[in-house]
Amino acid sequence: MFLSCLKATELIEKKLLFKLSLSEKIRLKMHKMMCDACTLYEKQTKILHKAMEGHPNKEELSVDLSNFKKDLIRKIEEADRNVTEKE
Repeated sequence: MFLSCLKATELIEKKLLFKLSLSEKIRLKMHKMMCDACTLYEKQTKILHKAMEGHPNKEELSVDLSNFKKDLIRKIEEADRNVTEKE
């Protein structure tokens, strides 16, 4: 039932564009109650999303942001693996 940070960040991104199911909302809320990093990630993502909406070169920015997100997800996956290996 507990979400990984990777899945939580995916839901945070999805939430900006689509409506989450009730199950997704509950799982994300539970995860954020225990994870300060994902709570902060959501706040920062909302700020970036709003900033991009008004930018004249949205397409150019979205490519850079896409690469940034891919890199961030890779780092989260590595951190998740490291935590799992230590357990």
